[in-house]
Amino acid sequence: MWLSDEERSLIKGLIDRGDPLPDDYRFRLFKEPREAELIWPGKTRDVTNAVLPFQVIEQIDEPRSEADGYSSDLFEMNRVTGRQQGGWTNKLIWGDNKLALSSLKNGPLRREIEKAGGLKLVYIDPPFDVGADFSFDIEIGGDTLTKQPNVVEDIAYRDTWGKGVSSFVPMIYERVELIRDLLAD
Repeated sequence: MWLSDEERSLIKGLIDRGDPLPDDYRFRLFKEPREAELIWPGKTRDVTNAVLPFQVIEQIDEPRSEADGYSSDLFEMNRVTGRQQGGWTNKLIWGDNKLALSSLKNGPLRREIEKAGGLKLVYIDPPFDVGADFSFDIEIGGDTLTKQPNVVEDIAYRDTWGKGVSSFVPMIYERVELIRDLLAD
């Protein structure tokens, strides 16, 4: 590909300083396949590697009656106690998903997850920046009242992303990287 003397000088200066080449030159100089790539300010490949302990807060695994057409073997239940015998099935983890995913990837449960063939489902619910406030009107008798979010709801369910897309993408990137390493094929 033809480059002007000014462009060659610019590229040489970047290489001498160890700076990355702008994408335009990278694709013009090297015959690499053009793949989709996300680029954002401060992009890093670093992902959280915390390992936190899990604790059971609530256990709801009562066996269903076989008369209802369900076999207790489906969930590896102990026929006497009705409790799940173990393994990595039907677990709901409540908390910050980045910390939970990191703990699953790097902690002692990783072997159980791999033995089970990986996670089958990961549900995350990040804000999507649609700007909604999720208040609503409700009619009671002949009056219309507006349900405003309380303090907890205002923080927990706010659907805005404070610093815009450039702060959203790194947040979602870490989670997707962790999920990719844990999901079943």
